[in-house]
Amino acid sequence: MTERKPPGVSFESFIDRQIREASERGEFRSLPGFGKPLADDSAPYDELWWIKGKMHSEGASVLPPSLALRKEAEDAEKAVAAAVSERQVRRILDEINAKIAEALLRPPSGPPLNLKPFDVEATVARWRAERKLP
Repeated sequence: MTERKPPGVSFESFIDRQIREASERGEFRSLPGFGKPLADDSAPYDELWWIKGKMHSEGASVLPPSLALRKEAEDAEKAVAAAVSERQVRRILDEINAKIAEALLRPPSGPPLNLKPFDVEATVARWRAERKLP
C-alpha cells in the first residue's frame, strides 16, 4: 500500500519521489518486458489488440478448419523436403494423409478443401531423387 500524499506537496513531486525510490530499490527490474523495446505504436488503434496479441503468443489460429488443413498440408510438404530419412518422410505423409482422408469423409466448415491425399510412393521417389539416393 502506498503512503498518502502529505499536505502541501504537489502530486507530481510526490509521485516522482515514489518512482525514484522504487527504482533505486530495484522494484522495476523484475517486471515482464524489462529491458525489451516497446512495441511499434505507429499502427492504427485496434480495439482487439490485446486479444490478438494473446492469441499470437499462444499460437492460436482463427482460420476455418479447411484452410487450417490446407496450411498443414503445405507445412507437411516443407517438412518432407527437410526430412533426413525415408522413414521420417513416410511418417509425415501418413499423418497428413490420415487428416485429409478424415476431412474428405466429413468435410470441414469453411471454403472447399481442394486437397487429396499425397501419393506416398511418388513423394518418396521424388525425395530420393533430390538426394540422389538409390
